[in-house]
Amino acid sequence: MIQELHTQRLLLRKMTVSDSQKLFTIWSDPEVTKFMNISNFTSEHQAKEMIELLDELSQVNQAIRFSMIELKSNELVGTCGFNSIDLENDKAEIGYDIARAFWGMGFAPEGIRALIDYAFENLKLNRIEAKVEPENMNSIRVLQKLHFTFEGTLRQYEKSKGKYIDINMYSLLKTD
Repeated sequence: MIQELHTQRLLLRKMTVSDSQKLFTIWSDPEVTKFMNISNFTSEHQAKEMIELLDELSQVNQAIRFSMIELKSNELVGTCGFNSIDLENDKAEIGYDIARAFWGMGFAPEGIRALIDYAFENLKLNRIEAKVEPENMNSIRVLQKLHFTFEGTLRQYEKSKGKYIDINMYSLLKTD
């Protein structure tokens, strides 16, 4: 699995434990984690544990998460990656989060575009999925910019923060 990708403004490099302090800052913000399947973190140790878990999944090609570094400032602006990779069915699910200070600057679509290109060209995937809570309009706009297709709402699909939630399913096919 690739360790880094480049875009015009970003370096996407595999997340490491050395990112834990900056990722704790992002993942401790309740506005950032509002639509994530985690509660906002209360200690840097939680960020380290998350990074280690994602690293274990990447070792067996089941997931990979990248830290998004803005090239100009060398700031960690967020993360993106494949939450799950299903090579048997040539598909993956993407996920992403951006620090609130960098919302609206186009970093999410730029980073995800690099993931999409890598998935279709290098991993030879056929389908990329994104699961989004219906109220997460910022994420929905990102997917619309990238020409994902809304496939429908999965009713009470997941349990998040103690309650069942609906999830909107979006997809992008290699042929799209």
